[in-house]
Amino acid sequence: MRLAYPVTLKRYASGQVGVRFVDVPEAITAAASRPEALALAEDALLVALSGYVDAGRPLPRASKPTRGQPVVALPARVAFKFAIHLAMRQAGMTQAMLTARLGVDARQVRRILDIDHESTLDQLEAALAALGRRASLVVTKIAA
Repeated sequence: MRLAYPVTLKRYASGQVGVRFVDVPEAITAAASRPEALALAEDALLVALSGYVDAGRPLPRASKPTRGQPVVALPARVAFKFAIHLAMRQAGMTQAMLTARLGVDARQVRRILDIDHESTLDQLEAALAALGRRASLVVTKIAA
């Protein structure tokens, strides 16, 4: 599962640079410059994907970017949490079921799933393992 989404950039007559996500049409933003627009794009993506999770919709698959096309990735902690949501959805697992499988308090599972909560890497890895998943890390150069 890749949570790095390609974007298209467009310079408007006003001079602003607009960002649209190929796979997440709800995520749109603009700024005075390309670097600013790409920085804001991460937040737009986060808000849009949170809407998918809140509505119980599956997260859109990230398409493969074309050569030179900018890609916006989510912060690692948030990507872990979305991966846990997706794995739970695929397994038909409820929060109560994950709580029982992890042997923790229900509040801890709610925090693990809350994208605004600063869960530890150990907690996120344990939740993924309980779902039969393991995360791997990909490090990429930041596009300017």
